Amino acid sequence: MKRNFLYIAAFCLLTLSSCGNRRTTTDNNSDRIIAHKVDSLLKKMTLEEKLGQMIIYPTKGNITGPTGSVDNIEELIKEGKCGNLFGALSASEAHRLQKLAMENTRMKIPLLLGCDVIHGYKTIFPVNLGISASWDLEEIERFARVSAEEASSVGLHWTFSPMCDISRDPRWGRVSEGSGEDPYLGGLIAAAMVRGYQGDNLSKDNTILSCAKHFIAYGAAQAGRDYHTVDISERELRDTYLPPFKAAIDAGAATVMSAFNEYDGVPCTANSFLMRDLLRKELGFKGFVVSDYTAVKELIAHGVADNDKEAACLGMNAGVNMCMVDNLYLFHGEKLVKEGAVSEETVNELCAEILTLKYKLGLFDNPYRYGSEEKEKNTLFNDSNLFAAKELAKKSMVLLQNKDNVLPVKEGKKIALIGPFANHKREMLGSWVLAPDPKRTVTFLEGLESRYGKQNIYFSPGCRIHEEIPDGFKDAISQAQKADVIFYTMGLSQKESGEASSMTSLKLPEVQMQLLERLKATGKPVVVLLVVARPVELKEVADKVSSLLLTWNPGTMAGTALGEVVSGDYNPSGKLTMTFPLVTGQVPLYYNMKNTGRPLGLKSISSEKYKSRYIDCPNEPLYPFGYGLSYATFEYSDIQPSSVIAEEGDKLQFSVTVTNTGKVDGEEVVQLYVRDMKGSVTRPVRELKGFNKILIKAGESRKVSFTLSPEELSFTRKDMTWGQEKGEYKLWIGGDSNASQEASFTIK
Repeated sequence: MKRNFLYIAAFCLLTLSSCGNRRTTTDNNSDRIIAHKVDSLLKKMTLEEKLGQMIIYPTKGNITGPTGSVDNIEELIKEGKCGNLFGALSASEAHRLQKLAMENTRMKIPLLLGCDVIHGYKTIFPVNLGISASWDLEEIERFARVSAEEASSVGLHWTFSPMCDISRDPRWGRVSEGSGEDPYLGGLIAAAMVRGYQGDNLSKDNTILSCAKHFIAYGAAQAGRDYHTVDISERELRDTYLPPFKAAIDAGAATVMSAFNEYDGVPCTANSFLMRDLLRKELGFKGFVVSDYTAVKELIAHGVADNDKEAACLGMNAGVNMCMVDNLYLFHGEKLVKEGAVSEETVNELCAEILTLKYKLGLFDNPYRYGSEEKEKNTLFNDSNLFAAKELAKKSMVLLQNKDNVLPVKEGKKIALIGPFANHKREMLGSWVLAPDPKRTVTFLEGLESRYGKQNIYFSPGCRIHEEIPDGFKDAISQAQKADVIFYTMGLSQKESGEASSMTSLKLPEVQMQLLERLKATGKPVVVLLVVARPVELKEVADKVSSLLLTWNPGTMAGTALGEVVSGDYNPSGKLTMTFPLVTGQVPLYYNMKNTGRPLGLKSISSEKYKSRYIDCPNEPLYPFGYGLSYATFEYSDIQPSSVIAEEGDKLQFSVTVTNTGKVDGEEVVQLYVRDMKGSVTRPVRELKGFNKILIKAGESRKVSFTLSPEELSFTRKDMTWGQEKGEYKLWIGGDSNASQEASFTIK
């Protein structure tokens, strides 16, 4: 069955815009009715009650920042000073908290309940960087739909996802939470997640609000250090970091989260250019903006506010509707209005956008409609959700190396399963899992025993993630010597990815490398199962092993998915969405760089001394963006343009023939890259502008077609306008960003 994932940037954005913002007569009438209700409600509310709607607190025990939970949260709810919470993790708790608001407050405004549902609620999918490696937009949308159904079943209304940040530096821990380094692919994934979370109607009780975060350029933190300074041009902002947010908003994203970092010297949470001019006026965003965790108070540390009151003033005037955790709006809002520093019209505007979404969710009709203990019981970990998690886990796995076709391993073979991740339930889930239930996780050991039989699996942890265990190496070698092939699990702890997890080195732990050396010495073929949530240094590992399978943190169904992949029941089709460097010193390293005035050519290093290069390492990565192997092999030929000369504004057609030269059927992600050879400003050496994931049977050839529109060739020109330019272009189609099948065309 053909799985066609060809998407054209212009078509995608226009389509998403029309879908996300399409207004029918019924929609317009509904909006007018809601606007009237909100206006009437605001007229009855005190200023303090309005400010209470502009605060979100964590429930006890759900802390993801430097400030803890609020001790008197229940009293604040009863007094109408807390309109929103995050972290209620059961239907009974959500119902209890909602009841406090509905039975005690004067205005009876329902609570909005949020949670960090990042890569699943209870049924956990792979970490988001792994999800993106599937290049499967239908499965990604299904993942978000499952997440919404599970979260809504316990009474949650809102997730702080998707993360739309472009990530080019794997030292930054939050690369695990995003979709990689490419703005085109990142936009498609963000839009798919928004559609999955929100469905086609927010009033349905199995949908949740999405939150496009972190606006903007948080992923450009200098040196990959979380919360660090960002210093980029407006052109870079628009061409690289903005597209995923635009795609999410065009798809209908209901909320946006402001970023911790600064842009052009002004912290995002106090930046009216970003929050009002760019987000609302230019992109047409109609929802509300929530600050990140204590980001309003952090304006003091940034050095743009003297005190809490000034920080609150800056946040509100910039257009940040909701203050997360630090409650500065509530404490200082009335005085700011009285002094004229913030107008009551501004407070009304910010509060109205929050109330509007509460109406759209149907909370005023029935505050308890979302969660129930019966829904919770029937939804969490149900068979359909577990199947979806297994499918995406196996489609996310990337085969990086397979010497001598050691994989797949057929039934009857003896397998030694070694390493600290082999039977570790919590590590399978990865970071950003706020409601983990590890006992439901299928480990690698359990999955392989189920697939191959317990009698054929010899297990030893060998070591912990960062340290030895008594006689661990000895036991691991003993088990390995009984087997035909060694599966060695290597990687980083789930605590070494996610927020506040920046690293200066991308090397794997030394104890794991030492055990690898011992396993290699057995002479048995070694297959490394790599459990990471970011690119790491793999050159030394690759040189020592037969096969290398990047599993990521695969989620609840880890072992079942692995069993299908390594047995050959499923042919791996994942492709990298972040470049894997040779060494840490190369980062940030990404495929769509600029050429520079002194690009390194194809000559020897010694003859090109004064070129853009290192003297101790090649410029090239170990594994490029878009890379991933299969048990099949694919050849590309006969690239055909519909025309080599086109008028400005024309669409261009291209096709290529892809042949499966292997012995098994396989899926291939056919990728199209473009380069503008001369522009009014410098342009990247290649940019992804289309892809098509298709199944090709063994020995079969398939013709794959693409359409390029003017929008896809557009960028921020020298005069800061958006559009395409005339001139020569080159185009490549292939299986990764090093694709060699080339064509040229000219725009007249």
